[in-house]
Amino acid sequence: MLRLFRYRIPKKYSIEFQDTYSYINIRQVTILGTVLLVIALAVRMTSIFYQEALGTMPNLNLYNTLNWVQISGSSLFILVSGYALKSSHWKTAGRNILVVLFCMFLLTTSFTVSYLFSLFNPKNTLTIFLTGVVAVSVFFALEFKQIIIISIYVVCLFIAAMLIPDISHLQKLLNIIMSGVLAFFLYACSRYGYYFKAEQFVKVKQLEEKNMEVQILNHQKGEILGFVAHDLRNPLNNIEALTRIALEEDSNKNSMEMQLILTSTRQAKSIINDLIEVAQNDKAPFQLQTTNMIAFMNGICDNWQKNLNKERIINFKPDDHGLIAAVNPSKLTRVIDNLIGNGLKFSKVGTPINIELSRSADTCIIRITDFGIGIPDNLKEILFDQFSKAGRPGLKGEKSIGLGLHISRQIIERHGGSITVNSKEHEGTTFQITIPLIAA
Repeated sequence: MLRLFRYRIPKKYSIEFQDTYSYINIRQVTILGTVLLVIALAVRMTSIFYQEALGTMPNLNLYNTLNWVQISGSSLFILVSGYALKSSHWKTAGRNILVVLFCMFLLTTSFTVSYLFSLFNPKNTLTIFLTGVVAVSVFFALEFKQIIIISIYVVCLFIAAMLIPDISHLQKLLNIIMSGVLAFFLYACSRYGYYFKAEQFVKVKQLEEKNMEVQILNHQKGEILGFVAHDLRNPLNNIEALTRIALEEDSNKNSMEMQLILTSTRQAKSIINDLIEVAQNDKAPFQLQTTNMIAFMNGICDNWQKNLNKERIINFKPDDHGLIAAVNPSKLTRVIDNLIGNGLKFSKVGTPINIELSRSADTCIIRITDFGIGIPDNLKEILFDQFSKAGRPGLKGEKSIGLGLHISRQIIERHGGSITVNSKEHEGTTFQITIPLIAA
């Protein structure tokens, strides 16, 4: 509890917190000043309509004077606080002084109302004054020195008020004691509110710092991946070229060692291309063009069927002939090729790959289905993660580093679409892509 009363915001965030909340406090001055002005004007209008009924009210002249003080004072604070918010010349110290003066004004007017209602003996009724105390402690984030000054002012206000009424010394003493209690109540509530505002501010700043660190690390990771991939690709290109020349010059065309080098080189280049894709995916320009999806998918399926030499069948079934979408052909081809390649990799020779193209409302749906080994339930949740552990060797030992599906999801999401998977072990897998259509 004592720590709460003596709480200080960490020095690292102190200046920024003070500057931020000095603006917030000034806005609160504008809001509370407006509320006080509206109430004072409402009282003024009421007194005009019920002037005869209020004629017998005790201390009417004092109430009248207090009402004009509230109207003029709140108007002044509204104007000054509005200027303080817009002007660049006001410093944090100046805004803090204005806030303290407004708090004193608010407490003074609320105390005076209670003072007049109680017939100059504040302990008889403190409802309105307590409203002012609560408003100061709740709506403002006051620094330690500010709330100490205001608390002392409350005690001084009570002491000054005891000079006027003709009451016993005991009554005066009780009022002064009550002022100490109220001052402590104001101080405690204010420090409590200040503590939670400051802690929230610190947590937000710490979260922003962590986010910035994550962004920097992601940027550095992307640069490292890009540099490494580019530096590795050049020597691999040389190895691939030399291996192909050696194979062409070698009379033994079935040299297993050379074929193994060539295959491994191409696999390494494929991995490096995936790394470059991940590193540059957010940086590279992404141009979309209006595309007939039927012709687009027909071209991809024809290319696959030619390369497979009838060992496998690619069944393409378009359900609609008016599907026009805005896509990046090369990027989307990369996705479709990856999904078809996965289907071939995880299914036996002789089983087909079915590709369906259909419409659902204003979206184009592409389904790619294989009848292979399927995906276990425990791998589905991490299937699209970067460097996913869901990567498995194919039926012929093909290796994966878990980037293909992650890249595919990024590409589809940049098209404004989505990619999902539905799979059962030993029965097969269906990947579904949805892409927005262009209205005809």
